[in-house]
Amino acid sequence: MMHQYSRRNFIKYSSKNLLTLGILSYFSIPAGITTLHAHKESLVSDLKNKDQLTILNDRPINAETPPHLLDDSITPTSRHFVRNNGLVPDLNVADQKNWTLKINGNVNNPKTYTIKELKKQFEVVTKVLQLECGGNGRAFFDPPATGNQWTYGAISCSEWTGVRLSDVLSASNIKSNSIYTGHYSADIHLSGDLEKDVISRGIPISKALDRDNIIAFAMNGSDLPLIHGYPLRLICPGWPGSTSQKWLTRIEILDHIHDGMKMTGKSYKVPKKPIAPGTILENKDLKIIESMPIKSLITYPKNGKDNTSLNMKVRGHAWAGDKKVSQVNISIDYGATWMKTSLAAPVNSHAWQDWNILIDFPGEGYFEIWARATDEENISQPFSISWNSKGYLNNSVHRIYTNIKI
Repeated sequence: MMHQYSRRNFIKYSSKNLLTLGILSYFSIPAGITTLHAHKESLVSDLKNKDQLTILNDRPINAETPPHLLDDSITPTSRHFVRNNGLVPDLNVADQKNWTLKINGNVNNPKTYTIKELKKQFEVVTKVLQLECGGNGRAFFDPPATGNQWTYGAISCSEWTGVRLSDVLSASNIKSNSIYTGHYSADIHLSGDLEKDVISRGIPISKALDRDNIIAFAMNGSDLPLIHGYPLRLICPGWPGSTSQKWLTRIEILDHIHDGMKMTGKSYKVPKKPIAPGTILENKDLKIIESMPIKSLITYPKNGKDNTSLNMKVRGHAWAGDKKVSQVNISIDYGATWMKTSLAAPVNSHAWQDWNILIDFPGEGYFEIWARATDEENISQPFSISWNSKGYLNNSVHRIYTNIKI
């Protein structure tokens, strides 16, 4: 286990004014690959709606949401983070009609569905579901971890409409020796090679049959935006977002752990046992990330905001992968004492939970506000980061600061 990130880094990242996401970033894709994207209008429109996000990478497009913009109980589409591994496929409105999803592999009844057939043959459901990148919080690792330097904003809890993954898989009559799924999609490899998979991950059958997993065709009451997987995607809430395949075309049922792109090697894996910072491990020493850990986020007030009263409303969200949150506590004295917040129940299972508290400060001065959540198994957020070379699963307490000036 390592020390918590320093106050210097805390101030650095909490006040850092990173490059605002702009439309020109999309057009930085080199000539020769842009020809794969004849229909730019949908993507440009999606990006214009996300002009308050912070860009981390423009090839592929990755952008996070500042915590104070995640204050809504249901994350608006314009404030949902963007995580891509490859290039957005060349799609337009007409593609929804002809899009198909194949279910094959270790099943007795392989199936192919259009989106219209999915809507007709299966119950359509709407759920509010958490979605978080496994690397959320990577920017605070020391020694640094490679990859997109997410701070706090690779998390969302939007409303998704679609059909249950479990219903669709059950209709194909999964064979009894099946243990895993493999997901395939239409995004384009950064090289421009249409034959290469960008990312192909999967989940154990036990998770796949969870009734909260959605094969989604709508987000927050509208068709999926292209940047979020239009016209069809998976939502596997509570597990790393990489399992929630965008631009979904096929699900294969397997009698072995999926060996697709970014399932092998060290991607989306963490050490089987705690290691010292900087330790280099072999693949056999790693395990696949499954349910995400307990975590909380302060969304109000905005970090660094001055306050002219000794009273301050503080609120945010907490989530715990496949589990529920049992409590969220707040400290304004560096963890010496804690105050219990008012914690709401989730809208549905796998949704984050809202919390709030009114804090009475003892006087003027600089204060840090710490949030620490505990799950239903009495596991709490740590004060330090459990280090791993890829920078996954940083769920240390969230901290903001304020100056009280009367």
